Amino acid sequence: MKTWQKAVIAACAGVAAIGIVWYSAYKMNAGVVTVQTGRAVRQDLTSIVTASGEIRPKNYTNVLGEGMGKITDIAVQEGQMVRRGDVLLRLDNIQPGADVRAQQASIDAATSAMKVAEANYQSAVATLQQQEANLEKAKFDWQRSQQLFSNQLISKQDYDASKATYDGAVAAVTAAKAQLAASSASRNQANYNLAQAQAVLTHQEDILHKTVYRAPIDGIVSYIAVRVGENVVPGIQNAQGSFLMTISDMSVVTAEVMVDETDITSVKDGQSADVTIDALPGKTFKGRVTEVGELAILRTSGQAAMEETTADTQQARDFKVVITLDNPPKSLRPGLSATAKIQTAHKNNVVTIPIQALAERTQEEIDEAKNGQSGNVALAAANDSGNAANQKEIQGVFVVRNGKAIFVPVQTGITGTTDIEVTSGIQPGDVIVTGSYSALRTLRPGTRVKIDNSALNNANTSSS
Repeated sequence: MKTWQKAVIAACAGVAAIGIVWYSAYKMNAGVVTVQTGRAVRQDLTSIVTASGEIRPKNYTNVLGEGMGKITDIAVQEGQMVRRGDVLLRLDNIQPGADVRAQQASIDAATSAMKVAEANYQSAVATLQQQEANLEKAKFDWQRSQQLFSNQLISKQDYDASKATYDGAVAAVTAAKAQLAASSASRNQANYNLAQAQAVLTHQEDILHKTVYRAPIDGIVSYIAVRVGENVVPGIQNAQGSFLMTISDMSVVTAEVMVDETDITSVKDGQSADVTIDALPGKTFKGRVTEVGELAILRTSGQAAMEETTADTQQARDFKVVITLDNPPKSLRPGLSATAKIQTAHKNNVVTIPIQALAERTQEEIDEAKNGQSGNVALAAANDSGNAANQKEIQGVFVVRNGKAIFVPVQTGITGTTDIEVTSGIQPGDVIVTGSYSALRTLRPGTRVKIDNSALNNANTSSS
């Protein structure tokens, strides 16, 4: 046999051997799914709820228009510290001041009229007393004249004169009483006029007082919304007055954040939180939850869910949570964007797995794996047959045992940032399937798997 013939035969034999090896490897790897894995480990775990919001003082007030007029002077600047009672701004007060002076003059006139009425009343009292004394004397004279006339000791003329004097004294007392009543009414009217004038003066002084705006609390002028020359309008009925400025008490600073409705049940008063502020990168501030909202707020409109009568019931809802900072820096300003990480739970030395390792499978799929019906079928759609109990979703993880992905039901506890507590089902050190997402989504219990963590190792190397 020639040399070239031997070479051809050897080449063909080599190709055949390679084919046989490839086919054998193909048959061995048929139905094998490549997965990424991790291990169940013991570690300390903290459950965290993250929410965004803004920095706000615990106490602040918006200064609104109370009087009407043009602003003539703004006595403060944004960022200035003020004390309660300090002048903030002034309005034009010419007309209110003139009204107060005119009303003061009316009070002076009413006071004089009251004094005159009081003097007339006292004079009427004295006149009545005098007439009552005259009546008493006339009564005695008339009684004496009656006795003397009956004894025929005086003439009929003297008798008639005594009676006339008595009747005149009675009439004089009646007139004095009427005059006294009129004087009393005049005095009361003068008192009422004075009280009315004083009430009007109080009103006019209040209008004048409202031309000068003073700080209602100690704090910092965080915002001024008006300028000199602008007109201020007071509030009427349900409409508020002109917004002038905001005074913020920054002695107690809070972060007001909005927590998603799915997390709010785990947030409680007193829980610690770490707050970061966009304006102060690289710094974290400690704080505690001091208020948890009871009413849901629609994320799209910012209105309370109960107030928004036409709201879609499927809209996302948030709850307001207030976190009081322990040692806020003086450089903080209201309105700065903030992010809070609220520590809702903490456990030491618990069994944990990566969150993405959790999967759900039906009881039917688990039973099929136990009976060996699905052994190497990796990518298959869920079977819709069976009763409701078989179709119930069961939470668990895939544990790699003897080259197969065994579905193990688990009970979970608190959730951390990337890991979740497992209270039953697996032990520390168990190798569990953590990826890829597509593999976990379609992986069937009992499927043979091949571990390839090269992508994870490359990612860890690049991050380090």
